[in-house]
Amino acid sequence: MQKSIFFFLMVWLASFQGMAQDSGPTDYRNFPVTLTLQFQSFSLPFKNLGANFKNMGIGIGTEVSHNGDHDWIQEFSLFWIRNKAMGNGLYLMTQTSWRPYLGNPVFGELKAGIGYKLAFRPSESFIQKNREWIAAGKKGKGMLAIPIGIGLGVHDYSESVYTSPFVNYQAIFLKGFNQDIPLVPETIFQFGTRTHFNELVK
Repeated sequence: MQKSIFFFLMVWLASFQGMAQDSGPTDYRNFPVTLTLQFQSFSLPFKNLGANFKNMGIGIGTEVSHNGDHDWIQEFSLFWIRNKAMGNGLYLMTQTSWRPYLGNPVFGELKAGIGYKLAFRPSESFIQKNREWIAAGKKGKGMLAIPIGIGLGVHDYSESVYTSPFVNYQAIFLKGFNQDIPLVPETIFQFGTRTHFNELVK
C-alpha cells in the first residue's frame, strides 16, 4: 500500500513537468492563492499511511517570500478535515518553508511552524451540572498545533498567471488533546496548487 501511494505521488508530479519551461523561474510573486486537498490520520509519522485516505478535507491559503525569491517562504493556511471516528477539525497554520531546487522545475520542501486546531466531537456529548446531564453539543476544544513537513512541487514560471502544483506530508503534534499524553501525533497528506498572478498584484 505504501509503495502504491508513493508511486502515485511521483506520477502526479511528473505529469506537470511537460508544461514547464526549460529556463528557471525569474520571478516570485507574493500572495498566490493556495488550494489544497488533504487526508488526515491520527498516527505516528510514516506509520499506517493508508489510514490517511479515510479522512478528507479542503483548505485555502497564501504565502509571502522572506527574500524576494522562491526558496524561503512564509505560508498561511486555513483548512478543514472530516473525521467521523475521532471528530472533525478546523486548522489555522503558519509555517516557514525552505524550497531548494532539485532540478528545474522540481523543488523539494522542508517546513515547520505553529498553528491552532479547533477539534469537534464525533457525536453529541453531555456534561454534568447541578447533578443533571446537559447537552454540550459537538464542539470540542482548541489545541496548540506544531506542524513539521516535507514535500515536492513544480514551479512553472509564466509572465502572466501560472500554477505551481505540489504534494507534501506533514506530522502535526497536538498539545492538550489528552491529559495523560503531552503531545498527540497526527499526519496529513496534502495535494495542492498555488496560483501566482501577474505583477499587478505583486
